[in-house]
Parts: sequence; structure tokens; C-alpha cells
Amino acid sequence: MTDPIQAAADLLWNTWQREDLIHGIPADCRPATRQDGYAIQQRFESLSTLPLFGWKIAATSTAGQAHINVEGPLAGRLLRERVVEDGGEVPFGRNHMRVAELEFAFRMGKDLPPRDTPYSTNESLDSVATVHPAIEIPDSRYTDFTIVGAPQLIADNACAHYFVLGEATSADWRSIDLRQHAPMGTVLHADRSRVTRQGLGANVLGDPRDALAWLVNELSSLGITLREGEVVTTGTCLVPLPIQGGDHVEGDFGILGRVTAHIRYSM
Repeated sequence: MTDPIQAAADLLWNTWQREDLIHGIPADCRPATRQDGYAIQQRFESLSTLPLFGWKIAATSTAGQAHINVEGPLAGRLLRERVVEDGGEVPFGRNHMRVAELEFAFRMGKDLPPRDTPYSTNESLDSVATVHPAIEIPDSRYTDFTIVGAPQLIADNACAHYFVLGEATSADWRSIDLRQHAPMGTVLHADRSRVTRQGLGANVLGDPRDALAWLVNELSSLGITLREGEVVTTGTCLVPLPIQGGDHVEGDFGILGRVTAHIRYSM
């Protein structure tokens, strides 16, 4: 008898690898709840050939939640084979979201295992080793990701695609009010025109540090340990930047550092 969770995971994984699109997961294996979605997403770890790199949070602003018709944030897995080094090339391929997002990222310094009581923001931060500027290049495997709902979006790895992690900041980030920190994102297009937008930490669930705690507790509720060395990227702090092949993307996080990526032309 076919396992519906594995069938859905295989469909999404193969669609992702081929850079194809589907209208949605077929009814006979479609997730009905967030938990069903996470069960499908979990199978990606066994389909990946490398250890898990970390976690992402999608829909961390009210505008983002309204755009994809969900009532709250969604967690997704960062797969190591989809991580590009700072300054490296991100394949554009057939990406149909066509945006870059600037994000605050935390690398964990110790494990946070599941428990019955929620982790506080301070407890989550006490477990952080380093803070990094980051760029996420999301995408979805659905023709219209705004209408499929939270369970299918979670199953689709919360629109994870490519991720660029900047160097760990040398600044005393614990003394900085990340709510008021205002990164600047710039896309230099191949025709030399540019788009520049300013972000704000408060756009990320009110505070990127609270977003980290949300992820810790979301994983805890699922019986998942957030592990030492894993990276958590907390969601876009600005209106996503439009990108296309040949573009150069830069995130200037001021005292927290910079991160860049080149968007490679489609082959």
C-alpha cells in the first residue's frame, strides 16, 4: 500500500529537482493539517544526501501572511546542498517567485531539545553562538502558492530554495536592539539599473529574536531538537527585492556586516 506522506514528499521533491510546477498535491495524499505538512517536509531530510543545514521561517510579517493566505509563520528546512557561500553564484533557473530577501540568521551554539514548557526568547538567545547577515532566494513548487493553504506550503518546505549565509558578525550583537536595526538591500540589474530598499528588524514578527524563539518552540511542539551548529534564518526584514538572471544582490546590515550573491543566468 502506498504511503501518502512519502508519495507527497516524492512528488514535491521531484518537482523541485526538475524545476517544474504543480497546481497542488493530489487529494489522495494532500496534507489536511500543519502537522501533516510537517510530516511530508520531514521526508526531505532522507531524500537529501547531506546533513541538515538549518531552518527558515516564512510569513513573518502580516503582509507576507496576507499575501499567501496563512494565519501565522511557517517553518522550513534549509538543505545544505541549497546553501551558497557568501559572494557566490545562485542559479536562477526557472524560479517563478523571482525575489531576494534580506534576513537575520542565528547559528546555534547548543542543542535545544523538545520540552513541555515553551522556551523564552532569552533562553533561545542564550543558546546562540553567532549572528549573520543572510539572503534567501525562495521559490515554490506550486503554480499559485497564494491559494494552496498552510499545510501544502509547509509540505513544500515553506518555499525554501537557495540560501546565502554571510560571515558571522564581530559586533556585540547582544547589545543591539535588532527591532530597530535597518538593513539596506540592493539589486544591481544586468542593465546597470538598481533597486534599493530599506528593511527593519521589527518587520520580522516584531523582533528577529522573537522569531527565533517562535522557531524553537515550533520545532519543540513537533518533537524536533534544534541542534548545535544549525542555522535559523528568521524571515525577510524588507519588501522582497525583484531579481532576474545576471543580477547582483547585496545586503548591507551596517555594523552586523554585509552579504552578497550573484544570480546566475538560466542555462
